[in-house]
Formats: sequence, C-alpha cells, structure tokens
Amino acid sequence: MSPAPNYEFQEWWNKQRDRNHQFFTNDLLSLQITNPLPLPDPAADKDRSRSARQLSWLCLLRFQQLANCLAFLANASLLLLRTANRRIFSTDSSSDYSASRLYRVIKFFLFLVILLLCVELVAFFKGWHFSPPSVAEAEAAVELVYAKWLEIRADYLAPPLQSLANVCIVLFLVQSVDRVVLILGCFWIKFRKLKPTAAVEYPAGRVEGENVEDYPMVLVQIPMCNEREVYQQSIAAVCIMDWPKERMLVQVLDDSDDVNVQLLIKAEVQKWQHRGVHILYRHRLIRTGYKAGNLKSAMNCDYVKNYEFVAIFDADFQPAPDFLKKTIPHFKGNDDIALVQTRWAFVNKDENLLTRLQNINLSFHFEVEQQVNGVFINFFGFNGTAGVWRIEALEDCGGWLERTTVEDMDIAVRAHLSGWKFVYLNDVKCLCELPESYEAYKKQQHRWHSGPMQLFRLCFFDILRSKVSTGKKANLIFLFFLLRKLILPFYSFTLFCIILPLTMFLPEAQLPAWVVCYVPGIMSVLNILPAPRSFPFVVPYLLFENTMSVTKFNAMISGLFRFGSSYEWIVTKKSGRSSEADLVAYEKESDTFMEATSLLRSSSDSGLEELSKLEATKKSLKTKRNRLYRKELALAFVLLTASVRSLLSAQGIHFYFLLFQGISFLVVGLDLIGEQVS
Repeated sequence: MSPAPNYEFQEWWNKQRDRNHQFFTNDLLSLQITNPLPLPDPAADKDRSRSARQLSWLCLLRFQQLANCLAFLANASLLLLRTANRRIFSTDSSSDYSASRLYRVIKFFLFLVILLLCVELVAFFKGWHFSPPSVAEAEAAVELVYAKWLEIRADYLAPPLQSLANVCIVLFLVQSVDRVVLILGCFWIKFRKLKPTAAVEYPAGRVEGENVEDYPMVLVQIPMCNEREVYQQSIAAVCIMDWPKERMLVQVLDDSDDVNVQLLIKAEVQKWQHRGVHILYRHRLIRTGYKAGNLKSAMNCDYVKNYEFVAIFDADFQPAPDFLKKTIPHFKGNDDIALVQTRWAFVNKDENLLTRLQNINLSFHFEVEQQVNGVFINFFGFNGTAGVWRIEALEDCGGWLERTTVEDMDIAVRAHLSGWKFVYLNDVKCLCELPESYEAYKKQQHRWHSGPMQLFRLCFFDILRSKVSTGKKANLIFLFFLLRKLILPFYSFTLFCIILPLTMFLPEAQLPAWVVCYVPGIMSVLNILPAPRSFPFVVPYLLFENTMSVTKFNAMISGLFRFGSSYEWIVTKKSGRSSEADLVAYEKESDTFMEATSLLRSSSDSGLEELSKLEATKKSLKTKRNRLYRKELALAFVLLTASVRSLLSAQGIHFYFLLFQGISFLVVGLDLIGEQVS
C-alpha cells in the first residue's frame, strides 16, 4: 500500500510557489520592455542600468542581513552551549537532585514523550496522519502496530486524560474567578478611599515638653542568622527610629553559627549602646526551632512583661524613622487588634529580570490580597516581618511554635481563631531586599509553599473545633489554604507541564486555546496591574510563573505528605543593598548621637578589631557560582519535544506556547535568569 500524499505540505508548497512567482513577475521582472520594437533611448538605458545596480545592491544588502542574523544565532548558540557545558561539569556531584522523587518521574516522562515523538515522526512521513490506517486494512507489521496504538489511545488513554484536563480547567477557572474578585475588591477600596484610620496621631520628631508616658513600651526584635551582609543597616535603621529611647528596647537575636559574624554583630550592638540606645545582644547556645525558636526564646525573658507591643524586622529590613509612630496609633482604642502589618518595598527590584518578576508577584500580594483581606475580613497571613504585634495577643494564642517552617502564618491563624483582628497599612512601607539569584529564590519559594501544607495538616481540626463563624472557617479552609496554597500549584504544574504536552501525543484529548493562551494572558495582565511599570514584562512573567510551578508543586507535595525537605529551613541569601538616600539618612541621624564617628564604622576598639577579622575571612568564604537545575532542564526538553509534535499537526497557539515555555524552562534550568557569577 503506497503512503497517502501529504496534502498539507503540498498546499503549503503551492502557496509558496505562487507567492514567489508573483514576486519575480511583478518586481524583479518589472523592467521588461513593453514596446516590441523600441527606439534607442539613452535615458532608458541609463535608468535600466541604474535599476540593475539597485537590484544588485538590494540583494547584497539582504544577503548581508541574513549573514549577520546567522552569525548572531551561531554566536548565541555557541555561548549557550559553552555556558551549559561549563555548568554541567561544575555541578556538585553530591547534589540530591537526581535522587528526588519528582525528578525521577520527570525523567520517565521525558523518555516517554521522546518515544512517542519517534512514533509520530514515522507516522507523519508514512502519511498516516492524513489517512490513519485501520487494523483490518493494515498490511505491514509497522502499520498494524500503529493502527493498534490509535485504538488504544482513543479508547483507553485519551478519556482519563481528558477527564483530568477538565478537572484542572475547572480549578483554573475557580482560581481565576478568585483573582478577579480580589481585583474588584481592590478597585472598590481605591474608589471609596477605604483605609484604616488611627484614633490618635503622634507628632513627627521630638516635641519639647511632651510626656513620654503617652508612648507605650515597645520591644523591637531583629532575628538573624549569619547575616554578614545586612546586619549593620538593619540595626542602624531600627536604632534611629523616632520613638522615645526610654520607651523602646531593641533585641538583636543572633542565631549565627559563624563566630566571626557573631563578633561583628556584638561590636555593632556595642556601638549603639555607647550612643545611648537601649539595645541588647542575644545568642542561643541551643539553636532549635529556627526563627520560631529564636523568637520564642526572646519572649521568655523576664523584662518582656514590661512591654505592650513587639515589632519584628528581619535582618534585611530597614524601617523608616516614623515606622512606630504610624503603626502603634492603630492599637489605641481598638483592644481587639492583634497585628498591624505594613507593606514591603524593595531596594533592588530593578536589579535583574528575576527581581522584576518577583516585584510583580509581591506587588499583587500586598496591594491586592493583603489589602482586600485586611479591609473586608480583618484577617491575612502575617508576613513574618515589618509588623507590630500586641504581646497580649501573642500570649493568648499560645506564642511562637516550632512545628512548621512558616511560624508567621501559624501564629496568624491561631490568633484569628482566638478572635483577634488584623490591620494592614498599604501606605506604610518598609524597605527590604529581593533574592537576586535563582538558587536563593528557589529555596525561599520551597519553604513558602511547603510550610502552609504542614500547617494545614496540623490545624485543620483546630479550625473545625474553633468558635469562629462558619464563614471564617470556610474562608480559612477553602480560600486561604486549599485554593491559594494547594490548588494553585497543583493545576498550574499538572495542566501546563503534564497534560498539555500529553495532548500533543494523544490528540483525542484536547485543551482549548482559551485555556492555553487567552485566560492565562488576561490573568497575567490583572496580576501586573499593581506594578504598572512592569507591563513590558507581562509575557516573561506568564512563562516564569509556569516555570516556577515545578518548584511550588514539589514543595506543596513535600509539605502535605511530610517528606524530609519540607522541614528544611535555609536562610535566604542577601546582598546587603541599600538605597543611597537611606545611607545618608542613617549617617545624619547617627551624628546626633556621636559627632566624631561615622555610621558605617565601629566606634569601639573591639569593633575595629572584628572588622579587620572580617576582611581576613572574606577570602575563605565559599565561592558563589551558577548551578544547573535538572528538573527544569528535563521539563524543558519535554515541552520542546511536545512542540515538535504540535508543529506536525499545525497547531499554532499550542506550538508557540510549548516552544516559548520550553525555552523558559531551559533558561531557568541553566540558571540564566538571575544573578550571573563569572
């Protein structure tokens, strides 16, 4: 039996032939002589020679542009191959990537799609895509096998895949509706100008004759662990806050295991003690429980009972001098308020593409999610820093617990179940850093997505037994935990990284174009509204969010089923960036304490000695390097393989999505998106 003709290719070839024929007849041969017996005309000969020269120069220009394009592609490909080769051979052999369960599943999936692509290529060149063979009419053994394969995939494989796709589409639409409702709530807040109002207002600066007893006692805690790059600026920012010094105590809670860093932080604390600031240095001998254990140990000090509020700042956060004067007044006259949370602002949001994409995500989180939940239901997840707690509320809900890696969300849920309310201030911002390397961001996201599943498993029955209203219970279970913490990473990974490639090889199961392109595009535009300057990055944002789904899905599964990596806490690496204006402000403020010293230089002899030690130990620090991420690379080849299959079927939108999504996975897998270490 002869193979069926390739009508699709023949149609394309005819169109190209007609187009080229029209080009040559209309353009290149437009100089032909229309008069059969023309008279000699020198001007016409001159024009004809000039047109011939112009045509020659045009062809040379086209060839030069083509050569430049090919040279650029060749150089880019060569650079990419060199980078990949260097990072492949520099990858630590002791890495546990190959041992992860998800990586083994993805490797098997990659082998499967490559095998299916080989089958489809044979079928394409045999013409079976256009006239599929049947078992009854099959002559050759290969044709019989392919006919059997068509029956199996139509009767047994495609129906369950289509059912799973339909479930994920429903989850996708539900989550999209949730996003739209949040956006509408944010618009309503802007339209009605809704914002929390404070009962009292403290004057800016120091007022002569004011009664310091009007200022409540505030405890400020700075938990840190090996924060060599940022400890100075965070301690300085807290110490110059505009609050009566006798009504504020600063605790520097150092969990560092690096002795040199411990000595440096001690020297910095001593510097500010000499300047009249009430500041203490604490270091635990038994460092259990990560950040929760550190905060719990600090709250057990006897003098804590003299304080009414506690403000918490991570080591890379730099609160403004008026931070306390803008947050503490919201507690006055509102005895049921437990937490006042402020917004994060980022000093390095324009550092590279990775930080720009993070800024989009976090801008939506603070501008939309936190603000809408704070205004309408007085509950949201505590962000772990840049917030002020009422100490009575902390004690009422059981204090800090070490049972999860998201102690901030844990205590917020328990306080909400105890009847306390939260206030979110979108117009009060606290400067901080974004992770600049993909390695640091990946580890941060793993902790942020495994911890909520740990917490949901632990507090599910506590939510059901609590005395809060049924509506609040439903909000916690279905919206706060299931929809935004479990369903989102599940469908984004399953739908776009597993089901979509499989539908290319099982065409009986289909994903509509609006699921692949239109709805995700609209959702990306909505997510980017709180950061309008980032609109040029809407496409990279969409692709990157799908790329991060493999990390978030892996973390969610680890937390839900108690795999070992879900309890791993790795401190996010910082670069110690601070805006120039902030450094100048710290410098000017420090002059009011001590005129002869500079803010960024220790005033004590021990401080100078430890700074010299720091310089001596810098050479021994572990060298940073870019890494290779095998799960992302394997998925890149899965998607690119599926894009080839999509090209055979001339599926335009699906092909382009798979192609660009595969390239996105490839870029991330080669660690080309964040900080590049030469």
